[in-house]
Amino acid sequence: MNARQKQKWADVPADAVNPLTHAVAARDRNTLAMVRDAITHKETMLAYQPVVSARAPGTRAFYEGLIRVLDATGRVIPAREFMPVIEDTDLGREIDVIALRMGLTALQRHPALRLSINMSARSIGYKAWKQLLHRALNRNPMLGERLILEITESSAMTVPELVVDLMDELQPKGICFALDDFGAGQTAIRYFKDFLFDVIKIDGQFIRGIARDADNRALTGALVSIAQHFDMLTIAECVENEQDAAAAAALGVDCLQGYFFGAPTTQPDWLKPAVQSSAR
Repeated sequence: MNARQKQKWADVPADAVNPLTHAVAARDRNTLAMVRDAITHKETMLAYQPVVSARAPGTRAFYEGLIRVLDATGRVIPAREFMPVIEDTDLGREIDVIALRMGLTALQRHPALRLSINMSARSIGYKAWKQLLHRALNRNPMLGERLILEITESSAMTVPELVVDLMDELQPKGICFALDDFGAGQTAIRYFKDFLFDVIKIDGQFIRGIARDADNRALTGALVSIAQHFDMLTIAECVENEQDAAAAAALGVDCLQGYFFGAPTTQPDWLKPAVQSSAR
């Protein structure tokens, strides 16, 4: 390549040289705009998925409240489609506040409900998030006993000391903490004994097909053993059939969550009467 050719390429923007980089950047910009618009127009909601007892699958231990947004066409977009893009931004903090507000409202309106809400460890120092939680607990201290805060392994490991401090502050108020995606490979063992999570959610990669996969059974058994040693409740994620449910239960998992027991829905049975009542 001669000097003129080198200069020609030097003048071209980097994302134009790499089409993949350009496509990813455009996708991320579109995702940010979609979430920003959804927040502006209050087009956000929680979808609720049941978590059931492994020994009595008909018994619902609690529900997980999963944040959703609507795009410009009215489609419901799950968190996995936008959280990786917004988690490190101010939009990620705003979404955490919205999810917490809706979760606290549901707990206030339904006294029999127990609910888990996802949060990023990056929201621990976010003033609006903490103020919202403390105001709700001051008005009704009993809410804490029905609230579970879920933090993923990868998020917890970004600021482990802050996570420990938050747990020390809120667990005496009755709030439980769940470590999501346990086994995904992010948690350093030296931190694990300091976290003292109440609940461990075993990552779905170990649960899908566990009935026919001896390696996954061995790995899940090891994760359950670790959790039991630290007196932590265990939940198997992504349970999609009866065989996998039975295999996880046989390994000592306490609770099960997945499409076999119910898909996330914005209109669970316990919410429908309240909606109908308010419409009259």
